[in-house]
Amino acid sequence: MKAVLFPGQGSQKVGMGQELLESNGAGADLLRQADAIFDGQLLPVMLEGPMDVLTQTKWTQPAIFVHSMALWREYQPDDGFFSVTAGHSLGEYGSLVVADVLSFEEALYLVKKRGELMQQAGENQPGTMAAVLGLDDETVESICTRISRDNHHVVPANYNSTGQIVLSGHISAVHEAMELLQSEGAKMVKELTVSGAFHSPLMKSAEAELATAMDEVVFRPANMDVFSNVTATASRDPEELKANLLSQLTGSVRWTQTMEAVHGLGVDSITECGPGVVLQKMWKRSYPETTIEPL
Repeated sequence: MKAVLFPGQGSQKVGMGQELLESNGAGADLLRQADAIFDGQLLPVMLEGPMDVLTQTKWTQPAIFVHSMALWREYQPDDGFFSVTAGHSLGEYGSLVVADVLSFEEALYLVKKRGELMQQAGENQPGTMAAVLGLDDETVESICTRISRDNHHVVPANYNSTGQIVLSGHISAVHEAMELLQSEGAKMVKELTVSGAFHSPLMKSAEAELATAMDEVVFRPANMDVFSNVTATASRDPEELKANLLSQLTGSVRWTQTMEAVHGLGVDSITECGPGVVLQKMWKRSYPETTIEPL
């Protein structure tokens, strides 16, 4: 059984899309289509950066999504080649496109809105994120719960793989958690370069407008199993997938649990569709026997 995976923020790089444009095929056409929607501003950021602009979430999100969809369009496999799809955070929008829940244009509209709203939320209520390696989930969760209080929240935002968690929240709370986790014996604790405290309560202000945007789009039944980040379960029901997509804004990305559930279905081959190999590395760390296949 084969699964296709779509990465989220953190996989971006300056120059993404250059090879597709040079090939001048279906992927290049889609890149130009998306660039026109952004008044010609998206491709220059993708191709030339600079990195501090590309890492602003209002650009990061559409850049990664569009690049993933351009790769899919360029090398699109036959219907039924993949049985399962999952996306890490932003990548869930790519999963919904390949499962025919959303069209590319519908998903890009939502991704553009999501990026803008999350950028605004991050500016209105500054926060940060930090990667933690080498501690179990319970230890990290306990420290986050212990130190969180009004205007001083920190939560596990991403469960990326066993022993690899990303925190998110108020700057002071994340810094306090980093110190405590180091004292607990974490192998590494590193603050990340981000433009907001994603997948945390600090994104709450973006929720209402994103919900309104989602209501403007028709979600259709999926043609394959789609795993949602917040539940780590599969569904083909459009209303359930829609609700989970909205919950993801402030909820944790349960990627470790998602990989476990996908693997439990009997998936023995994965393909990552996006810039880089972030998800492949996470997967191979947990399931080294899995075959990695290109598109």
